[in-house]
Amino acid sequence: MKLRNQLIALACLLAFVGLGVLYVRMWVVQKPRQIILFVSDALATRPLTAARLYAGGAEHRLELEKFPFTALLRNASEEFAVPDTASAATAIATGHKTRHHTVAATDKGRALDTILEKARSEGRAIGLVTNTILTAPSAAAFYAHTARPAENEGIALQLFEREWIKVILGGGRTDFLPEGEGGRRKDGRDLVKEWRNKGVEVVANKAELETAQGADAGRVVGLFSDGPLAFANQMESGSAQPSLADMTRRAIELLRSHRGGYVLVVDAALFTNACESNQAERALREVMALDEAVSVAVREAGDKALILAVGRHGTGGLTLSGYPFLETKKGEFFAPDPSGYRYLSWASGPNGPQPGSPVPRNEPAAVAQPSALDTAEDMIGVGRGPGAERLNGFLDNTVVFSILKKAL
Repeated sequence: MKLRNQLIALACLLAFVGLGVLYVRMWVVQKPRQIILFVSDALATRPLTAARLYAGGAEHRLELEKFPFTALLRNASEEFAVPDTASAATAIATGHKTRHHTVAATDKGRALDTILEKARSEGRAIGLVTNTILTAPSAAAFYAHTARPAENEGIALQLFEREWIKVILGGGRTDFLPEGEGGRRKDGRDLVKEWRNKGVEVVANKAELETAQGADAGRVVGLFSDGPLAFANQMESGSAQPSLADMTRRAIELLRSHRGGYVLVVDAALFTNACESNQAERALREVMALDEAVSVAVREAGDKALILAVGRHGTGGLTLSGYPFLETKKGEFFAPDPSGYRYLSWASGPNGPQPGSPVPRNEPAAVAQPSALDTAEDMIGVGRGPGAERLNGFLDNTVVFSILKKAL
């Protein structure tokens, strides 16, 4: 009798504990329905400081600065202290350090599960937005697996086969079309036509994106340019191309009705393109475009969403030097200071001194390179919403994957 009573008591205790765990998981620690990740090389201290001053002076505050949680992210790759885009994006997307030129895979080609694949297995709707080509390593690291990131044709095919990605928006149309028909696919396949045959709604401009509903398959693919999208300072009112903020807003609107919630990745990559060419004003405008997209996400997703914005790697070493006035106007950053030099300079890139020629006075670079080199610097990660509190102190960039995975 005594043993039976003890067993009954033990069973009741276990049941009580089980119900308590269930209660905590289901009602106390609810998972966020909306999860949005912004990734951009703009998220480092020097470009953010310069962009703040450029946007409104020293007292101005970016939307990114309003996020309550912040960390500095170490970003070395498996073999180098300075990562390339493929390895840095892979660390964020998979939680694994890899070698250069590997996209969500080891150097032997073994696939590494990405956060979007994890989200799919948890029943989430998936969205991917980029303002560069969709096959670039910065975006591809979240859906493709390859040790050869230059093989755009194969990466485009992998994206086509990911039927579980509900919203795909970006550039790089030529990677999805055959040679002779405006594309560069050597296998002769017209993936745009094949998408449409599957009931996918394929849109080509801002107006079509605004009216897209997902067609029969409930999916939207936006291919807005043959290559990367236009820089923010190239877009005029009424532009046929959507801005990064436009694409972010529409992706949220198309994903939010999914009962299981969604995960959206936004790759703001044009900042890197501007830095590689030593184009400071374009770079700073891209920081502002990122900030606008983040502001849209905060407004559209609400306070209960988990929103992270993290940096991949530095590029070019953009630096604002000298003593600009507190209320310096935008254009004044690109006029000479009293000594005749510009306030903005670079560590490397095409504006470097050529042999036998004087140092350029317009955004000079210390080291001449056809394309600016990546730089060694910790990147910034900011966050808001459930789980973002883990962004605190000095962390490895792989923590981003861990935070997102726990939130699924």
